[in-house]
Amino acid sequence: MLFGNKTDINAGIKEFESTPNALLYDVRETDEYAAGHIPGSVNMPLSTLAEAKLPEDKNVPLYVHCLSGARSSKAVKYLQMQGYTNVKNIGGINAYKGKIEK
Repeated sequence: MLFGNKTDINAGIKEFESTPNALLYDVRETDEYAAGHIPGSVNMPLSTLAEAKLPEDKNVPLYVHCLSGARSSKAVKYLQMQGYTNVKNIGGINAYKGKIEK
């Protein structure tokens, strides 16, 4: 989700929270996820995305983030190549201002 030229994870999370059936994918590695993640996110490391069990519904809204937005950009491209039609890179958790779970 781009706002101007800047990806805003905080606005992306608000949209995710108000979107029915949406999934929030954190594509950081498992140790990064364990150190702190956004509540409701699912750890789906970019390094193992090709082997991951993905939703059957290719139209499900997918919101994807990582640390800075670079890995999530790659993940979004991969998911789109797999046929997912409603995928958004919402950027990096390093700019997130909300609650973090461990």
